[in-house]
Amino acid sequence: MSYLNSIDYTIIVVYFSILVGLGVYLQRKASSSMEDYFLGGRSLPWWALGISGMASWLDVTGTMVVTSFLFLLGPRGLFIEFRGGAVLIAALCLLWLGKWHRRSQCITGAEWMKFRFGEGFGGKFARIASAVAAIFTTVGMLAYMIKGVGMFLSMFLPFTPVQCAMGLIFIAAIYTMMSGFYGVVFTDVFQAGIVITGVIFISSMAIIKVASIDSLAEYAQEITGNSQWITSAPHFDTEMPAGYEVYRNLFWFAFFYLLRNVFGGLGMGAEPKYFGAKNDRECGTLTAMTVSCIMFRWPLMISFAVLGLFLVGDLFPDQNVILQSSELIKSFYPNTGENTWNDVLSTVINKPNLCPPELIAGLTDILGSDYAQKLNLVSFSGTVNPERILPAVVLYMVPAGFRGMILIALIAASMSTFDTTVNMANGFFTRDIYQAYLRPKAKNFELMFVNWMFVIAVVVVGFLMAVSVKSINDIWGWIIMGLGGGLMMPGILRLYWWRFNGAGFAVGTVFGLIGAIVMRAATSGMLGSAIEENTSLFLDERWQFVLMSIIGLIGSIIGTYMGKPAESHILENFYRKTRPWGLWNGMINMFSKEEQKKMRREWTFDLAALPFALGWQITLFLLPMQAIVKSWNSLLITLLVHVVCLIGMYFLWYKQLPETNFYPEEEPQKA
Repeated sequence: MSYLNSIDYTIIVVYFSILVGLGVYLQRKASSSMEDYFLGGRSLPWWALGISGMASWLDVTGTMVVTSFLFLLGPRGLFIEFRGGAVLIAALCLLWLGKWHRRSQCITGAEWMKFRFGEGFGGKFARIASAVAAIFTTVGMLAYMIKGVGMFLSMFLPFTPVQCAMGLIFIAAIYTMMSGFYGVVFTDVFQAGIVITGVIFISSMAIIKVASIDSLAEYAQEITGNSQWITSAPHFDTEMPAGYEVYRNLFWFAFFYLLRNVFGGLGMGAEPKYFGAKNDRECGTLTAMTVSCIMFRWPLMISFAVLGLFLVGDLFPDQNVILQSSELIKSFYPNTGENTWNDVLSTVINKPNLCPPELIAGLTDILGSDYAQKLNLVSFSGTVNPERILPAVVLYMVPAGFRGMILIALIAASMSTFDTTVNMANGFFTRDIYQAYLRPKAKNFELMFVNWMFVIAVVVVGFLMAVSVKSINDIWGWIIMGLGGGLMMPGILRLYWWRFNGAGFAVGTVFGLIGAIVMRAATSGMLGSAIEENTSLFLDERWQFVLMSIIGLIGSIIGTYMGKPAESHILENFYRKTRPWGLWNGMINMFSKEEQKKMRREWTFDLAALPFALGWQITLFLLPMQAIVKSWNSLLITLLVHVVCLIGMYFLWYKQLPETNFYPEEEPQKA
């Protein structure tokens, strides 16, 4: 079954040709040195780094997840994505974490461990643990992206989700391997333009569809059963469909996720765009650009959700047929599980000649002759699959010709996340394991070859992990709450506690990493169905986060007191350059009274601006969604809060930014 015409295919071919062409063009520049390959020579403009930051957060898999919540809940779906999709940690990076990491003049987060803990055993242990943890996180992210990309593309192409994902990731791996950070940034800028074009087109379609807020509210209740779909406030008791009951107490989830972002975000910021920024000021401005650009994601997703309501209403006037068709398929394929459901659907839709004739006849009776079109939205549990709303809208509501453009916009979003994720993990392996400990005298050509081999290896492992994933929300929740919780405490303590050492970081990281992997194996059924049933009773995402955080903290404390503090000259060098607030045992006294006053002033304004930065970001995302669903009363309230937050940001943050750096520093040396 073909859903694309010659114009669509032409657009897709041109897009991929440009990507590969950029990779070839930038290869020589990226290969000049490791600093050029991983940080773009620290010469890239802040606005390009900011746009690239937006593109790295906007992937098709995450967009499908958030769209599914917006389809079920309306604008309130934003509050579930406080867990990660709303990128609230950007507020902390904007205010202080970005500049703190840039001041080290390191190339990777793992190399930063040497800067913080020294080159003794503890520092080396911490550097290796940081690199290994980053690689495991990358594998999880790749599994998440592969699952979503495969599900998305298999609705357009006559291939299984795994085959579709393999093709896309293969192309992304080629230009990422060749062009490094230069390719990441410049292809992200190019792809961001495509994404914004898609946002304007889809949003216009949704606005035309919505006659009034009252008619939309009535229609949304009929389709989703949610009587509060158009409201923007998170309720204590929220109606949720089968499979999503855990989010019923939406207010408390949102509150918990907000605290998780603020607390967990205290240890973030070790990213290439900050290490590669020119100065302290640009760390802030590039983050503001990133958040401002991420705003475009939310009108896109609420528009897909609104169009999805109308699509489901057209395809399933009687929604009882959804459960009937799901049960019929499972009767012919009794061994099908939730993690293989989409592969079975792909076979039934695209290769009906390989299926039992009785199944096809039964589906035709239940769904009609266009059963293949409708099956794309049938979930394993016999309800509308909200994670497929986005591709279904593109497939059935966007005109041919424009379909290729929107398809490329969404593929671009996923490709940009892939290249950023892999490039960062690549730096950890090549710079912090291979060059640091295996081949310290390796030539540049050898290191470039290792880069390429690592990309291939990590992608293969990511594919293997994707096989066990039940849904993209399943793996996303584990990455953010389980794995993120396990690695959180070592990341925080390294910045705010003088006594914390390399052993504490390494042991805490290992504890958290192993705990998260074991928990993933248990909750996904990899350790047996009995364990899966028992763990699912109490390990929702909040408990995963709490449990993994405690494990990481215990490991951090044990490791810290197993070893000595970092040597005094290492601590003094770190503190003199970074100048963080926290428990630093009076080290501020090494500065003059005037410098101490300057540092305290910087800290005070950074912390005072935080609630305004968070409020600015949340309302920035909520405003365009309220406009699209025509919730004007809610929009006026949100706009008032937004203006107040903007004023606070201007005086507490923007007016305080220096021309370049807060403090004088040495020029970074090329690696």
